[in-house]
Amino acid sequence: MKQTMTTTLHQLDQALYECISGIDILEAVAPVNYKEERARFFQSNFSLNPRFAYNEHNVDLFKTKRALYQLPVESLQDSDLETLYGDIIESYVDKLDQFKSVGTTDFLYDSLRYYGEPSPKDIGNARFILHLPDDLDPRQDTLLDAAVIASRLDVFGQRYGYEYQISLHDSMIANALVSGLRIKVNSSARVTQTELDALAHHELGVHLVTTLNARKQPLRILTLGSPVNTTTQEGLAILCEYLSGNLTLSRLKILALRVLAVQSMMQEKDFKQTFLMLKEQYQVLDEQAFTITARVYRGGGFTKDFLYLQGLHQMMNAYEQRDDFNNLLAGKASLEQLPLITRLIEKGILSAPELISPAIESPQHIDPVKKFIAHAIK
Repeated sequence: MKQTMTTTLHQLDQALYECISGIDILEAVAPVNYKEERARFFQSNFSLNPRFAYNEHNVDLFKTKRALYQLPVESLQDSDLETLYGDIIESYVDKLDQFKSVGTTDFLYDSLRYYGEPSPKDIGNARFILHLPDDLDPRQDTLLDAAVIASRLDVFGQRYGYEYQISLHDSMIANALVSGLRIKVNSSARVTQTELDALAHHELGVHLVTTLNARKQPLRILTLGSPVNTTTQEGLAILCEYLSGNLTLSRLKILALRVLAVQSMMQEKDFKQTFLMLKEQYQVLDEQAFTITARVYRGGGFTKDFLYLQGLHQMMNAYEQRDDFNNLLAGKASLEQLPLITRLIEKGILSAPELISPAIESPQHIDPVKKFIAHAIK
């Protein structure tokens, strides 16, 4: 690249990063009173819907959008770069609306605009999985607590030389999650050994790996993420649970229940009705039903959770068919932009991923029944 183009590119890249680097939807939709509202819901015998509260964020919507649209994308003199930066700017304009509307009735509509909603195919996949017999999973009764989870995730991260900080948190919905370089473990989490191994490959093997690879890039653009990269990121994470031999039918059933919970949330818009649907129609235990329901109602209606099965299907096909598949690990990339990212890597503008997910680098033998089930998801 010419020096003038390099200077312009890095200036634009830095300006974009500074403009939107603090916009984190998952942090924004995390209820600060999750434990208290869960207790109140159970004490009311499932009759009082939770009233989740959220941290306040001071984002000047107009000012930030104006700054985004003023970035001189047309000066980049490379069509792939113009497309990449233009698409991400448009994506963040939508994400800003979603970020600003957390906790209001507008959030569901902003979420639908950004993530979409379950299609008939998504609903069909979910129902197919939920009709499979439970005895396909080996029984595991021993549950590991949060301290053990954190310790073993730490061992996993050290084994591969990852950079991170790990800590326990009292008010979380998920068992664990990666936020930047922070690995957060729910202090109430209880999981089996197989679930813990899946968690390690999901959170560290994909979400942390793509964060670390993005930070090693000469540009910051892939730390921000391609438009709706959630489908690809979560699909990769579930694929790595599968390739590591730790994707159980019970896990797939939870992902299927999330799809139906999103559908119920959109139709009923009533927390207790979605909870009772899971409990009565699908015999989900109370704690699990509450967790699934809270995930889709957080923020005011979060449709993201229907994307996991769809993402697994997309990533399974890409893993088996694309020679440039590993470039999806270069940062927070999306499958739709993979050809563009591959071209930018070939031009030397972006870097190939330094870290490869352990499950992708060394896949395990997969049970034929599990292989059939995974490939039956369409």
